[in-house]
Amino acid sequence: MLTSVNAELLRALADPLRLRIVCLLARESLCTTHLVEETGARQTNLSNHLRVLREAGVVETEPCGRFTYYRLRPEALVHLASFFNGLADGGRETAPVRRPCG
Repeated sequence: MLTSVNAELLRALADPLRLRIVCLLARESLCTTHLVEETGARQTNLSNHLRVLREAGVVETEPCGRFTYYRLRPEALVHLASFFNGLADGGRETAPVRRPCG
């Protein structure tokens, strides 16, 4: 079932830049400066995308001196993967089932 949590995660990951950020954070924790260098995005734009990812529960922050590092929250993606696995399983089980028309 598509819950509001799943819908929020999907919306957060649907943007190409946000998906790129998630892919980068899957390899290592990075600060905004690193993400600007890696993506070429402007800092203000990047900060807005990071806020969306944080609010969706995809990333979390870790203060380090005057910098803030971002890291991936794998459990959010595991939850979404489980949702899609459930859809795939349901599709396999109900493939021959049809609702009659009329």
